[in-house]
Amino acid sequence: MATLTTQVVNRAGTVITPVAAAGGGDAMPVGSGMMLEVVNGGGAPITVTLNVPASRTFEPNVAITSPAISVTNGTTKWIGPVDAGTFMDPTTGLCTITYSAVTSVTVAAVQLAQP
Repeated sequence: MATLTTQVVNRAGTVITPVAAAGGGDAMPVGSGMMLEVVNGGGAPITVTLNVPASRTFEPNVAITSPAISVTNGTTKWIGPVDAGTFMDPTTGLCTITYSAVTSVTVAAVQLAQP
């Protein structure tokens, strides 16, 4: 599992450079303005899952489930916000991400700069 380096988008403009998705999954920082870019250059749709720790609930006894997002082949999808209150693993402080396939899939952890 690789930890994605955060790329910050600011008013001057930013070129986002995605990296290859790791077969065992990736991890990314969480927080205000954090997003995940997924580029599926493969020949089939994939599913991207952002892990929600088991301890997260809306109310007592109402668990938040980990979202499984479909990314059609040949498309780019932005997922977020990846906020700490929902996605932060209490052990690592990161959000863990898994993919149903990684062939020709690239990803980037992106943060929108605060004004």
